[in-house]
Amino acid sequence: MNDNNTDAKSSRAEDDKIERIRQPRSKTPLIIALVVVVLGVIIFINSMVITNENEYKLIKQFGKVERIVTSAGLSFKIPFIQTSDKLPKTMLLYDLTASDVITQDKKTMVVDSYVLWMITDPLKFTQTLTNITNAEGRINTIVYNSMKNIISSMDQSDVISSRDGALSQAIMNNIGSSVDQYGIRLVAVETKHLDLPSDNKAAVYERMISERNNIAASYSANGEADAKIIRTETDNKIIVDVSEAEAEAEEIIAEGEAEYMRILSEAYNTPERAEFYTFVRALDAAKKSLKGQKTLILSSNSPLAEIFNKVE
Repeated sequence: MNDNNTDAKSSRAEDDKIERIRQPRSKTPLIIALVVVVLGVIIFINSMVITNENEYKLIKQFGKVERIVTSAGLSFKIPFIQTSDKLPKTMLLYDLTASDVITQDKKTMVVDSYVLWMITDPLKFTQTLTNITNAEGRINTIVYNSMKNIISSMDQSDVISSRDGALSQAIMNNIGSSVDQYGIRLVAVETKHLDLPSDNKAAVYERMISERNNIAASYSANGEADAKIIRTETDNKIIVDVSEAEAEAEEIIAEGEAEYMRILSEAYNTPERAEFYTFVRALDAAKKSLKGQKTLILSSNSPLAEIFNKVE
């Protein structure tokens, strides 16, 4: 009886041992599969390169650029061996520090400008400038030197008058294509602030006001001289025109009086008509002699009295 119990216990112990061995062996493939899947996902994710519209993607291997992705979308690289870096594809703004420059006439000007630029060749950019910070430092040096060269060849008054864009264009022309070697392009150099140092500003403004007043006085004097010439010529022409008009009027009056006398002569060419004309003229003379009086006193030998006596 005891032997049977002992055998039963030994059998159960052996079964438990076999079960414990079987259980880990049945989970091993699942764990391996999970590990493979996780590694696969990690490798797949690490091999993906997502490029946006506003950027370049640089695929590097051991620090060297192998290729550049310029189009937006999904691409792939060798995981863990190749890495990706990005550069902006959009227009960038760099604000230069305000600086002093000397004009041709030895005057100091304070210039505050900014630059619009963009990367055109990412491979050349990476090989020469490496990153944006280095690029901005190089742009600062190039633009400042060009600005200094341009302003140093101009008088202060010319610099001030060129603030409407002429100065920026001159700086761009001076820079030219010198930045092409870095794989970048300067879109524009704009001047935000162009002014004089505080200690020079008042004196320059006074001189400019004086110059403008002199120019205005010169214009006024020239205008007054021209106006005087025009008035003199106009007055002379008016005198000539009036003289000619008066002469022509006198000529017309004389012709009219002659015609009037001719008509009268024809109208009173008989004794009867002449006597009537003399009578009418005598009446006109008597009328003028009355001058508001009601009585006309004539001597007996007056020509008017003789005319009236003849009528009687």
